[in-house]
Amino acid sequence: MKKLFVTAATMLAFAVPALADGDAEAGKKAFNLCKACHSVVTPAGEALVKGGKVGPNLYDVIGRQVASMADYTLYGEGILAVGATGMVWTDDELEVYMTDPNIWIKDKTGNPDAKSKMTGKTAKNQEDIVAYLLSLVQ
Repeated sequence: MKKLFVTAATMLAFAVPALADGDAEAGKKAFNLCKACHSVVTPAGEALVKGGKVGPNLYDVIGRQVASMADYTLYGEGILAVGATGMVWTDDELEVYMTDPNIWIKDKTGNPDAKSKMTGKTAKNQEDIVAYLLSLVQ
């Protein structure tokens, strides 16, 4: 019976989808910088995080195509070019983007003149912010 329990527990551990490696509670605090431009609002209109409207809504951003919010019209040319490739946000890509949006866009487009309209950079806590964003849609 003990062997059966250990086997079942092991299988369950591998069956549960992994969340981001970061700390969602630390990410909640770190997201305070992000909410100057971004909000997190559910499709039903519930504001989970009230924030600015300069940047797109970040609800369920992981798994969404880059630059694909239909009701957001302030995307820059660089991020639109990346979105046109069909690329989807992953936790890793979002972390790299937050670190330096201009370098990320230049890398993804291959255009050394491409720029991001996002003015902030996040030198730390990227994994925590992603974990926090993921926690809001669980």
